[in-house]
Amino acid sequence: MTNSFSDRLRAGEILVADGATGTNLQAVGLPPGASPEEWVFDQPDRIRALQRSFVEAGSDLILTCTFGGTRIRLKESRYAERAAELNRRAVDLAREAAGARTLVGGSMGPLGSLLKPFGPIEYAEAVAVYAEQAQALSAGVDVLVIETHFALEEAQAAVEGARQVSQLPLVVSFSYDRGVRTMMGVKPAQVAEKFKSLDVTAIGANCGTTLENMEKIVQEYTAANSGLILWAKPNAGLPSVDTATGRSFYSVTPEQMAEFAKRYVEAGARIVGGCCGSAPAHVRAIAQAVKGL
Repeated sequence: MTNSFSDRLRAGEILVADGATGTNLQAVGLPPGASPEEWVFDQPDRIRALQRSFVEAGSDLILTCTFGGTRIRLKESRYAERAAELNRRAVDLAREAAGARTLVGGSMGPLGSLLKPFGPIEYAEAVAVYAEQAQALSAGVDVLVIETHFALEEAQAAVEGARQVSQLPLVVSFSYDRGVRTMMGVKPAQVAEKFKSLDVTAIGANCGTTLENMEKIVQEYTAANSGLILWAKPNAGLPSVDTATGRSFYSVTPEQMAEFAKRYVEAGARIVGGCCGSAPAHVRAIAQAVKGL
């Protein structure tokens, strides 16, 4: 069996991604609202242990704890001036957890503020910031994952920045939190049209709303016929809030996620996993469900 991200996909393998980072770290002590990226330096053993638990559950691909690892997103953190170092350290932790066969994806999330004219960030600044993050990640990951985006221009800036410094495969994943549209009104067909000519390997969706809506999103991506690999990494349903603790919890079971993961693969997805609320048990059920398809 070949080991690279692209080779494994070309060989026809269905890849199982990991589950949630933030909600699982909150379960072991990360305060609500705190940046998971700070634990790259402050609690590295807990990050490595979570990533290792996904590997043991059957993940073929785990993500670095760098979703908010850009210089802009870290500006309120005490590690704001150490963004590149933080990303490199996060890669080291993921590599230590991954072992020989599991792939590592470099997570690149939104900047936390909108690009002009809707927000304060210039397009060129966004490109430069993403290039800085991509360069730090690229020394040790197998694929760069531009995830949980909602605006075409910002995701395009991330792709452009990544391509300035790296020729690694790219995944571009949008969050559809308005059913089958993002908060900026973007539809799967628009994502497919935008990125099919921008040298990316895969497109898809993560986070979002319900398992049923993710199935519709995968179907829309498939209908767009972009020729790109499809990625699906839904939340474990919509969160509810425990009024006693103030913490969010997710009620979708591993068995339910596994059943829908099969449906995503049957609809055209080639990479499946979980987002918020997805524990190692969810990943284990997904892996057991899709590996025989």
